[in-house]
Amino acid sequence: MTQTSVKAPKAVLGIDIGGSGIKGAPVNVETGELLGERVRLDTPQPSTPQAVAATVSELVKQFDWKGPLGCTFPAIVHNGVTLSAANVDKSWINAPAEQILADAVGLPVKLVNDADAAGLAEVVFGAAKGKSGKTLVLTLGTGIGSALIVDGKLITNTEFGHVIFPKDEIAEKYCSAKVKDDLDLKYKQYAARLNQYLLHLQLLLSPDRVIIGGGISKKHEKFIPELTGLRFPVEPAALKNDAGIVGAALEAAHTFGL
Repeated sequence: MTQTSVKAPKAVLGIDIGGSGIKGAPVNVETGELLGERVRLDTPQPSTPQAVAATVSELVKQFDWKGPLGCTFPAIVHNGVTLSAANVDKSWINAPAEQILADAVGLPVKLVNDADAAGLAEVVFGAAKGKSGKTLVLTLGTGIGSALIVDGKLITNTEFGHVIFPKDEIAEKYCSAKVKDDLDLKYKQYAARLNQYLLHLQLLLSPDRVIIGGGISKKHEKFIPELTGLRFPVEPAALKNDAGIVGAALEAAHTFGL
């Protein structure tokens, strides 16, 4: 009797660092599926590089992880250096973030912008899979992250959450998910703000579609149908709030040849 060998999934740990929470899970990078329960720890306050690195290290220990891992970060990430710090401590600006995290966990780390990771996951496994033209992924959370995909290729480090909108303000201070919570906006009120912002992006980019991610995307049926006057469809992220974790794992797998 011959035994049938079952191929083990190709797994990489993905960690999504946000302004309020740091969450992670092992990912099957061939299917995009999480291979275990997602674990979330609060982002330390103040969110200095050393404090965040210690929390990431604790998360890695909880999974007893030994291989390379991918991390997202809510900032412009260029060659492992964080060049901005919208919703985290300002000491991240110009920090060698990838090296700081790698030193803390004692493992190879690939660092990527959080919205870029979510966009990559949606292109490979989600709502943008196989789509041509311009796809804009917006992650609505503590701030607004953006990822622009053109004919399946990710254009890294766009910052459409920081466009001046409306006047004398930036968009993420007007219609992020945090703004909805802080102002206790009803979904219809929130949709009106988001609609104005999307009309502005329509003028700037003329995207073929917009995909909404972030935690609020779980309630997409409460606000997406309220959007009007747009030349493009708006749909929720297929991977919902796991997209950053999956994208981080994908980027690490590519970087380390896994």
